[in-house]
Amino acid sequence: MKIPKRIASAVINSLKGGVVPRTGLPYITVGREREIDALLHDVDIIADGGASFRFIVGRYGSGKSFLLQTIRAHVMDRGFAVMDADLSPERRLQGTKGQGLATYKELISNLSTKTRPDGGALTLILDRWISGIQSETAAETGLSANSPEFGAAVEKRIFGVISSLNEMVHGFDFAKLLTMYYRAAVNGDDEKRGCVVKWFRGEYANKTEAKNELGVNIIITDDDWYEYIKLLAVFLKMAGYGGLLVLIDELVNIYKIPNSITRQYNYEKMLTMYNDTLQGKARYIGFIMGGTPQCIEDTRRGVYSYEALRSRLAEGRFGRAVGDTEGGSQFKDMLAPVIRLTPLTYEEMLVLTEKLSDIHAELYSYERRIGQDDLIAFIKDEFGRIGADSHITPREVIRDFIELLDIIMQQPSLDISEFITSGGLTYSAPPQDEDTADGDFAEFTI
Repeated sequence: MKIPKRIASAVINSLKGGVVPRTGLPYITVGREREIDALLHDVDIIADGGASFRFIVGRYGSGKSFLLQTIRAHVMDRGFAVMDADLSPERRLQGTKGQGLATYKELISNLSTKTRPDGGALTLILDRWISGIQSETAAETGLSANSPEFGAAVEKRIFGVISSLNEMVHGFDFAKLLTMYYRAAVNGDDEKRGCVVKWFRGEYANKTEAKNELGVNIIITDDDWYEYIKLLAVFLKMAGYGGLLVLIDELVNIYKIPNSITRQYNYEKMLTMYNDTLQGKARYIGFIMGGTPQCIEDTRRGVYSYEALRSRLAEGRFGRAVGDTEGGSQFKDMLAPVIRLTPLTYEEMLVLTEKLSDIHAELYSYERRIGQDDLIAFIKDEFGRIGADSHITPREVIRDFIELLDIIMQQPSLDISEFITSGGLTYSAPPQDEDTADGDFAEFTI
């Protein structure tokens, strides 16, 4: 396997640290074909002017974040813009102390495109939009960029493009700021351009500050940040992108909110977003949210504690019947709003360990010594532990395997087969309460 060392290093170091790499995912993607196909079908709907909303549910380390990052890479290759954020005690869907706005700021900060995959693409998108309109105007009118009529023709075209935004909530102010950005760019007014970008990023503390610097009487707040996400999605389509995909992970942080009323407000915001996408009130946008089974299904504190969401998201009797039968995961409804991740099969884990073996050998420039029989022995050893059926996750297996590869590389005389079967490996014990674990796992030895 030929893989650049910088990508190989990012992949190995990220997986060893228990996090999903931002780059190199195609080299290690195994399984999840049905889930990926279902989510990419949503992407086709978004590109046609529709909207979608999905939940990805799985235990810690089961592959939720990996699946989200895989979809992220896929849709950017299709010309979509993507924004993602992890919820936290400081970032929620709704809050009274800036938590909702903090989520918006994180999403905007992580706004990415194919040419800017690491975030911070807002300015690039705005500049590309202006450049595209100028090129189209020049091609249609035959005017020179230096002629006096050219600027007027471009502005006329801009007004025609953004006029459709006026019918949306806050659309008039959004369109006004886009026009302001264009004029500042044409006039070389970098300070005004910076102020407009600051506004789009939600960084104005109050309306007075925005009024003094931009002449607008509105700012993005905790209550209305979602409306601006919808406006941005429509604008991105007009700017030449396929649409906007919004990825929000760690829903467990809403589940952990101690105040029941605050939790309900967050679930109410979630319901608004869900209804908008399914009822056609949002266009060119898709939402994918990731969480653990408990933070979704707990009827006391989870998403299902909000009856309006539970009645929309819970499986029907046929879905429950399939889930109760042996091998029922083969017949999962991938068109349902909630996609539950099932464990990778032994065969898929074998393919994954082979890929990681090749990447590790390529990264550290040594000849791979671990053979398929050793890989099979490793997998049998991992999944043969007491409680592995219900507790072991791909994250733990991958970390153990990379640790094994590190030892093999540093100990050329090591008998690999004997080492694996001798019980010399240490394993990360799964947390007792997966929704309150802090990620620091005790080690135990078989």
